Amino acid sequence: MAALYRGMDRAALDAAYNNSAAVADSQDWVARWRARSAQIRAEPTARLDIAYGARPRAKLDYFPAGPARAPLFAFIHGGYWQRNDKDGFAFIADGVRPHGIDVALIGYTLGPEARITEIVDEMRQALTLLAAKAGEFGFDGGRIFVGGWSAGGHLAAAVADHPAFRGGLPISGIFDLEPIALNYLNEKLALDAAEVAAMSPLRTLNKPAGPMHVSVGGAELPELQRQSRDYAAAAQARGFPARFSVLAGHHHFSIMDELARPDGALVHDLEQMIAQT
Repeated sequence: MAALYRGMDRAALDAAYNNSAAVADSQDWVARWRARSAQIRAEPTARLDIAYGARPRAKLDYFPAGPARAPLFAFIHGGYWQRNDKDGFAFIADGVRPHGIDVALIGYTLGPEARITEIVDEMRQALTLLAAKAGEFGFDGGRIFVGGWSAGGHLAAAVADHPAFRGGLPISGIFDLEPIALNYLNEKLALDAAEVAAMSPLRTLNKPAGPMHVSVGGAELPELQRQSRDYAAAAQARGFPARFSVLAGHHHFSIMDELARPDGALVHDLEQMIAQT
């Protein structure tokens, strides 16, 4: 087969972005996340399924930490824009809330029902609603920090120029959509050249409204590591306040432990970003 991207043919390119196949027990990780998340969603203070848009999945959940006017961490789930939901990611509140940081989980319409352009627009709608409702919810609308894992990392970076964005924590993200348009993932996403150009944070490099800390696992697929490294380097070259870290030993799923534990490295990064912003 002919090379499609960086010397890889279609089979190699498919494998280069197949995180589930690369981690043999990936489904076990997702099942544990969902079980932990169900407990948090059952808490009496949880505010669930708050609509920010017209579509059924355009909803968010809010989990207060307790203190008034706390900063907010708005988290966007992964699943290559075509699977998973916000409900299975509430477990991250276990790591974040003990530090007095409120948590919002943002859901979105999945492909093929929505194009990536439409999903990014939903993220902007969600941030606009959160900023407008800060007083009602009880957090500080001037301190909204946005993070995301995998496809959620892409979406966090894609809205870094939103006025409500005060800092970003993209985890194991996708920042150039070109290889996605050339591999198996595009069967549902239907990316074209114009959308790749407009929706790839590496190519647009919109000036973030706050600092960015880009992280990836040291045991992740090489292409995932390259994507994060290249995006952080490009942002730094433009003079943006971007940092990059590789979390040694972590694969695409285990890296989330560092956000789900109060002493996790990603929680520390978030705390530090909030303190310095």
